[in-house]
Parts: sequence; structure tokens; C-alpha cells
Amino acid sequence: QVQLVESGGGLVQAGASLRLSCSISGRTLRSLSAAWFRQAPGTEREFVAAIRATGGTTTYSDSVKGRFVITKDNTQNTAYLQMNNLKPEDTAVYYCAAGSGIILSSLRLGGAYNFWGQGTQVTVSS
Repeated sequence: QVQLVESGGGLVQAGASLRLSCSISGRTLRSLSAAWFRQAPGTEREFVAAIRATGGTTTYSDSVKGRFVITKDNTQNTAYLQMNNLKPEDTAVYYCAAGSGIILSSLRLGGAYNFWGQGTQVTVSS
């Protein structure tokens, strides 16, 4: 059974940094693309960042570009989201997702991923 577990969320002040981790079991991360999505109360799920299975290609939403960095460690079967210069509008539940055979044009689409974590809360105070 494939399982993704997020960790690293918490309460921080604006301008601080935080690193989220996504540990996957049941399947090697080397063969999977990974992504982070987030959802704030009363809003639609929003794409944040994604990385190809090879790790050579990444893509980010405009709202986090230049502040967040997604990486993956295939040896440890863990994906990360390094979040820098956090803003109150970054407050949301962050979800890790993974999938295989995802083409470049679909990396930003939640429907392309079939494995999802339970989410971790990130709260940024002003």
C-alpha cells in the first residue's frame, strides 16, 4: 500500500522559513513525480510546486516562485518543500502528491496525481 506522510508544518512569523517533508512508502520515489498543493479554508485547492521523477525539471506557481524550492531525495524516498520569506497568505494545509507517467504540461494538475498525503498545517502570523 502506497502511503505519503507530510511533516514539518507549524506556526511561524512572517519572513521566517520552514521546510516540509513528504515521506513515501510502498513505492520508490525515483519513478514518481512529486508535487505540493495547498488549500486554505473556503478556497479551492491551489498548485504550489512540482518536480519530475528525474529531478531535472521543476515548476512553481507565480505566488511562490523565487521563495519556495521543491526537491526530492530518491535514496531516502522523501520529497521536500523549502519555504522561505513566508507570508500570511501562505497559510494553508499543505498536501504532498505523487504520480507516475506525468507529462510536463500536467505537472500542475491535481488530477494527474494518484497518491496523496493527509496534509500538514502551515500558519504564518503577520
